[in-house]
Amino acid sequence: MFSSEKRRPRVCVLTYTALTRLVRLAEGRLQDRADIVVDEYSLNDAVLHAYELHRNTHIDVIVSPASVAEQLRAQVDKPIVSIELSGVDLLFALQQASQVSARVGLVVHTEVLPDLDWLHGLLSVQLTHHTYRHMAEARERVLALADAGIEVIVGSSLVVALAEEHGLKGVLLHGIASVERALNEAITLAERAIRQEDRFDHLNMAFARLHEAVLTVDSQQRIMAINLPMARILGLEHVNPIGQRLSDLPGEVSLAGVLAGQDDDVDVVVHLSRGTFLMSRSAIQDRGGLTGAMLTLRDTSAIHRADTTIRSQRRARSLTARYSFDLITGTSPALERARAIAQRCARTSSTVLIDGETGTGKELFAQAIHNASARQRGPFVALNCAAFPESLLESELFGYDEGSFTGSRKGGKPGLFEAAHTGTLFLDEIGDMPLSLQTRLLRVLQEREVLRLGSNTPISIDVRVIAATHRSLPVRIAENQFRADLYYRLNILRMTLPPLRDRPEDVPALARQLFESKLRALGSALPAEPALLPLLPLLMHYRWPGNIRELDNLMERLAVFLLGTRDLDAIDYEGFLGETPELTELPSGEAGDGGQVDDERVIAAIRAAGGNRQAAAQALGISRTTLWRRLKDIDVG
Repeated sequence: MFSSEKRRPRVCVLTYTALTRLVRLAEGRLQDRADIVVDEYSLNDAVLHAYELHRNTHIDVIVSPASVAEQLRAQVDKPIVSIELSGVDLLFALQQASQVSARVGLVVHTEVLPDLDWLHGLLSVQLTHHTYRHMAEARERVLALADAGIEVIVGSSLVVALAEEHGLKGVLLHGIASVERALNEAITLAERAIRQEDRFDHLNMAFARLHEAVLTVDSQQRIMAINLPMARILGLEHVNPIGQRLSDLPGEVSLAGVLAGQDDDVDVVVHLSRGTFLMSRSAIQDRGGLTGAMLTLRDTSAIHRADTTIRSQRRARSLTARYSFDLITGTSPALERARAIAQRCARTSSTVLIDGETGTGKELFAQAIHNASARQRGPFVALNCAAFPESLLESELFGYDEGSFTGSRKGGKPGLFEAAHTGTLFLDEIGDMPLSLQTRLLRVLQEREVLRLGSNTPISIDVRVIAATHRSLPVRIAENQFRADLYYRLNILRMTLPPLRDRPEDVPALARQLFESKLRALGSALPAEPALLPLLPLLMHYRWPGNIRELDNLMERLAVFLLGTRDLDAIDYEGFLGETPELTELPSGEAGDGGQVDDERVIAAIRAAGGNRQAAAQALGISRTTLWRRLKDIDVG
């Protein structure tokens, strides 16, 4: 519905044959400002064209001769611009006609009847002029002039066509300047409409996210913005209601009173065919003037449901899961096994325990499980159990009633268990939770109800728990740092995430994805894949003790290092590796500069580095001299 790319104005010019040449000429001069469509029609199908233009939603403004403009305005709900007659145009046309005959007929529409007194002293012709209001009268006037022996008639494109139909000479009274003025006016109107359209597109985008039913109208009660809930209530979900008049819909939702200056309505109960609603109607003011009105309908049953949900709306930033299984990068067997287990977990609401080293993506998998589960429409609330002191962690998890401790918020505060009601609560670093809180957590998991600090009234909750840890919980149990009964309550569904060193084949895709993101965030246009290619052997060989989090940090460091670099050949890989010594420090037991490096590794490093021997030597952990000696003995292809 909304596009960040602003569209061009679209103008349709409705012409007869005689006017088309001038329109085409003007079109060439204005084509950089708008898309101009020339619609040429015959004398007998103007009404049909008007109907077709009424249905054409791709046209912003219509330009037409004055002879049909009035007819169009009566049938087409679009802006109409007439091609007006100027005195200069008229004088020039009459001079052209005088070269054909000394007797000239002038037939013009009543809307553009000129003052002809000033012409009498300038012309040496006998001028007979008539006016008309519609096509039938125009035809009568032309026939009358023909019967009077007049051989040349000046008029609009319609009159010229009629004259030529009866064997007379027709001279078009419009000039290029008049056509350009009309087109410029039409384009200006279209540009203004597009700006208005953009504003309402933003409104529609905002309304689409609302649960309330909302619409706005302009001063003529034309619907300008509407969301799906309102369209359903009004029975408009299968049509495009934009531009439709609200006055054509049930009277209970009319905004005519508000537009007439009556006071706003707030929370008025109305009974419609699709339910009972609280209705609010208010005026829209722009620069001190009334430009439209807004209607809001709230389902009374939804209000009751919202009252239950409000307690879970604690912090918007932590209530949404952004990741799905499609966004988990990697195809290694180890990752595919973890993904398959997680997808099985998503089919149930059982508690899940995820273990894995720091930085392996435990929360990412927890979010993916939530988004693939039946709870995906519920909140996803995350808490790092190691990030809070014990006293604060307790109030964060379980909430508190007013006056439960010094400094407590007036009215109390719901905890994260309540905030996660009907959704998922992700407890990261569960192995670091204090023992005293483990006891309370166990009770919540068993009873499915939470007791706020300072309260005696338990609150029932419907929450799925996903816990994660980088620690060995059996070891923590042996050290009396973790409750065994809590462990068995958590350890219903279990999955372990592989460290990055166990899936090196995923490193290139992960690195490219992260590096591309970092480059674009910094505004760099450097192509990510070829810039990263010489470093891939090193990245795949590295052990990654910090896993994906460390890879993410390294890709950001590389993107920052390359700021200002526009040419791939200018990349100083040696300088970057000097700032990243961990990549070139070989683990114990592996060959150093003087050690043995097999031929296959040398060939792979040269190819991965695109022939760059310096980068290949760095990837192998040997000097350029050693690499040069090895290359003398092998063929790298």
